[in-house]
Amino acid sequence: MLYFCARGRLVAAPAATEVMTLSVRLLSGIQPTGELHVGNYLGAIRNWVTLQRTHEAFFVVVDLHAMTVEYEPAAMRARTLDLARTLLACGIDATACTLFVQSHVPEHTELAWILNCVTSMGDLQRMTQFKDKAAQHETNINAGLFTYPVLQAADILLYKAKVVPVGEDQVQHIELTREVARRFNSRFGVTFPEPAAALTNSARIRGLDGQAKMSKSLNNHIPILAPPDRIAELLRPAFTDPARLRRSDPGHPEVCNIFALHKGFTAGERVAQIEQDCRTARIGCVDCKRILARSIAEELAVVRERYEALSPDAVEETLAEGARRAAVTARATMAEVRERAGLLARRTPA
Repeated sequence: MLYFCARGRLVAAPAATEVMTLSVRLLSGIQPTGELHVGNYLGAIRNWVTLQRTHEAFFVVVDLHAMTVEYEPAAMRARTLDLARTLLACGIDATACTLFVQSHVPEHTELAWILNCVTSMGDLQRMTQFKDKAAQHETNINAGLFTYPVLQAADILLYKAKVVPVGEDQVQHIELTREVARRFNSRFGVTFPEPAAALTNSARIRGLDGQAKMSKSLNNHIPILAPPDRIAELLRPAFTDPARLRRSDPGHPEVCNIFALHKGFTAGERVAQIEQDCRTARIGCVDCKRILARSIAEELAVVRERYEALSPDAVEETLAEGARRAAVTARATMAEVRERAGLLARRTPA
């Protein structure tokens, strides 16, 4: 189930048949900052695979956003290609959606500059993610980090997307996008729809430490492409129920992160049995982790197979075709934006 969030109000999304009738346009993006993990898979990618069948979907590898922190140029190129390859392996179908790289469609940055000119400094200073990122990168607090939400707004508004699947930590950015759209519309004439954030009803995916959000930077993650033995190895020391000191102690699955992951990967009937066995001490944490390792490995086996079957050349061709399709919409939007903003039309030399 998806929930639309606008001005802090959650509303259930229409059923799939209704969405297909409405042909709602959707956009979401992901940064090429390293290997994808099961938190990305449960929190976003698996949802995208479903949404591409019920929406007019644009999925973007947002490499320009990833430039706001220090990186190696060669690594950026490799990560961008690998991210797209992994998304395709997870089930993103380039014939059912538009998958492309942000920097391959230059209208993103053109619109971002124009939207910068209708966005207040005060709004950007209130962005909690800027404060968090600035604290993490004290030696590299750059202008791009500060105006990151405006580029994100441009990503969305360029395609006039009405739905943006995001985590709760991004809702503030979508609210800013709505405000930026209102300001542009008020100043230059109605051009952009106000998008709504779409939240899944799944809990925030915690890492193997059981505390923080699953993250590569915190090294508390399970890579999507990890082989079965590596998955089992990573789960072995993972944090479980802090009150369960002995195997004979009754468990509390509602507070156990391992059980939360079971709900994402283990079949429903089996999950119910695991919950009962945990509460009655019929199963210990070691056994519970072994079952989870098998569940994760089984679901992601097909992803690993598809990944190996995809050649880098085929992935680049897919991204090039996606950029061509995205550019058609982007150029049409920018022609309208330039006209409304009073910019002199470009003429082709005779």
